[in-house]
Amino acid sequence: MRWIELDGAVNVRDLGALATDDGQVTAPHRLLRGDNLQDLSPSDVRTLVTDIGVTTVVDLRSPGEVASEGPGPLTRVGFVRHAYHSVLPEQGTATDAAADPLANRRDGARSRYPGDIRCGYYLGYLEDRPEQVVGALRSIAHSTGAALVNCAAGKDRTGVVVALALTVAGVRREAVVADYAASAERMEAILGRLRASKTYACDVDSTPAAEQAPRPQTMAAFLDQLDSRYGGVRGWLAERGFGSSDVSALRAKLVA
Repeated sequence: MRWIELDGAVNVRDLGALATDDGQVTAPHRLLRGDNLQDLSPSDVRTLVTDIGVTTVVDLRSPGEVASEGPGPLTRVGFVRHAYHSVLPEQGTATDAAADPLANRRDGARSRYPGDIRCGYYLGYLEDRPEQVVGALRSIAHSTGAALVNCAAGKDRTGVVVALALTVAGVRREAVVADYAASAERMEAILGRLRASKTYACDVDSTPAAEQAPRPQTMAAFLDQLDSRYGGVRGWLAERGFGSSDVSALRAKLVA
């Protein structure tokens, strides 16, 4: 895993060089993760498209967010495909930074997993929008070049989809958890960017910053719950039509 330093985004990294359970590693320039891509500079676009080879953006933002933010710089690159897979219920301008939509789902999240409400929210993505989660993984697997998964902050929605993809590829669980938690290193910068956006500014400070930072125990609990409830990530996916050919395609995409 390496950070990609950009002018207009602060939580972007390449998920190459992660160890798998069978002794291999993930390949560089195959899967990236990031925060809001609206402010990318021309230099950032060159880095992502020319140097790294991004051909697919897997955008997990809600339709309301996409409309509010407007077209980003990568939408003007003709051969970069944008695959939109919102994993939140379609409720107005719901975001992963907004306090109100999260509060509306708080009771459900607590009932899903009382020990960690954020884990409960993540389980809600799987319950509320399973077809979008599966679609996001297929978009990664079948991208012609590097796939870049993003949302607003690049930590919650992006964290869940990336964790599922890495797990399918056989990445060791401790590495999956460590990647999820790495976004905590950039929280001050992430929140600063969100505060500067008209879409997110009103919501970002409704929740204390300390509660917004990803914690490794949250992702560990989420993956444990998938094991106990569904027989693991692959078990959950198989029940929703993501079969052996999909698993093989995703693994071939990510593993060197």
